[in-house]
Amino acid sequence: MNAVKTVILMLLLSVLIVWIGGLVGGRAGAAVALLVAIGVNAFSYFFSDSFALAMANAVSAEQAGRGDLVDQVRALCLHAGLPMPRVYVSPSSLPNAFAAGRSPKHAIVVVNEGLLDRMDRRQIDGVLAHELSHIKHRDILIATIAASMAGAITWLAQALQWGLLWGGASEQEDRRDSHWISEIALMVLAPIAATLIQLSISRSREFAADAGAARLTRDPEGLANALLALESHAARPVYEDGSDRPMAAAMAHMYIVNPLSGQSIFKLFSTHPPTEERVRRLRQMRVG
Repeated sequence: MNAVKTVILMLLLSVLIVWIGGLVGGRAGAAVALLVAIGVNAFSYFFSDSFALAMANAVSAEQAGRGDLVDQVRALCLHAGLPMPRVYVSPSSLPNAFAAGRSPKHAIVVVNEGLLDRMDRRQIDGVLAHELSHIKHRDILIATIAASMAGAITWLAQALQWGLLWGGASEQEDRRDSHWISEIALMVLAPIAATLIQLSISRSREFAADAGAARLTRDPEGLANALLALESHAARPVYEDGSDRPMAAAMAHMYIVNPLSGQSIFKLFSTHPPTEERVRRLRQMRVG
């Protein structure tokens, strides 16, 4: 069922991009927008993991001297019946982690040094199990494609706004005059619609990944404690390492806890459900 919903979502996003392209440049604009939609989907599918690793400045766990982390992931994968993902460590001091990849056979798990330094094995188990649940359900690929498509929609909407502001040839002006209401509405609503689509994907599936992690570890409290600890660090107005901030902003939707949740402007468009609600649901779970 998730696969069907994902295909429908991608089709709707692609149609929206083509529609915006048509408003910007007629048939030629629609054709360009279609190529953009195809290109974004293809890039996200084949290179999402490499892009994420570069953004996080991550190295293999072995290279970082974290062989124990590899063993921890392997044990969870054996229990979950998942293929072993590649395991990486990011030098970021922010306690957090994320997973990426187009399928369970082409997956990566990235853990920040800050998380490894601040959490005990029980909490780390909960975080890793959460990310493995995302891999099992192919959530990370979906989120990456949705984010890329939403970015393309926003870019095209901005192009439309630029065209309206600066005008053009008389023929172009006549066409725009006849559609100005729909174009103005599109400029405002398209980026909002794209963002809401992202939020609907991320929020619902974070709960599912939490539940999957609790069943895998048989320890809901371990993940609950980890989430509370992660939230406390994300809520700090100033990070220990200022260089983490650009990376955190670009990758916020991929982490187990939004690293920018403490910034009021980001709360308006949070890609994660409230940590308090996630903890409440975990503590109500009963696993045998």
